[in-house]
Amino acid sequence: MFAPHSRPYSTAYTASSSTQVPASAVVPPPVRRRYAAVFRLLIALAAATGVGIDLSLADPGRVFSYFTIQSNLLVAVVLALSARRAWSGRTPLPPALTTAALLYVLVTGLVYHVLLSDAAAPFSMTGSDAGRHAVADQLLHTVTPLAVLADWLLLTRPGGLRPRHSALWLLYPAAYLAFVLIRGAALSPGTVARYPYPFLDVEAHGYGATLADAALLGAFFLVLGLLLIGLDRLRPALGEPGNRISPPGSGGLK
Repeated sequence: MFAPHSRPYSTAYTASSSTQVPASAVVPPPVRRRYAAVFRLLIALAAATGVGIDLSLADPGRVFSYFTIQSNLLVAVVLALSARRAWSGRTPLPPALTTAALLYVLVTGLVYHVLLSDAAAPFSMTGSDAGRHAVADQLLHTVTPLAVLADWLLLTRPGGLRPRHSALWLLYPAAYLAFVLIRGAALSPGTVARYPYPFLDVEAHGYGATLADAALLGAFFLVLGLLLIGLDRLRPALGEPGNRISPPGSGGLK
């Protein structure tokens, strides 16, 4: 007996519930950043090329023992993943990861140009920079550090970094130091590149001086990491666009 009254109510409810809101009004479409993707892919290729050249010139076990190679491999992986995300409009990689890659490759470049490439420096490693080796050195120590810095400054959105990250970023250099000391102790005295860098050469300087040099380098990592965190808070948002819940200019939350 209630059927005649229930139909209009059901029809009105169905009509109301079937109203659809365009997905773009709630979730914005992905923003594809093709130029950033191409630039990052070129950086990854530069790092991979430098590593590949060095691998063609020396024993892989010796090549992979260098912090230069390891930091550039990290750059190649991180920048390749960042390029893919920028191309498809996906969420960027965590800022702590991208800044860690920047920090490690910046230290690689600075240590090389200040301590290793100058013939007058106490830890000079000059004398073998010729031909393909010279090309690899420039790619790994100059091109990739400057390019990653440019990407971080101009194409990466700031934010998400905390002072505690500077301490977390020391874990990898500490692990690398342990690797170098254990590897060097396991190799026979006189082995070529038993210790990859002169300032970590226990055979030449002893453990005391080597650990003191490592502590100074660790302090440099820490200070540079804190500087990057401070710079991240000051630099303008020139890179990654922010997600919007409503269209520009419509008011409300953005």
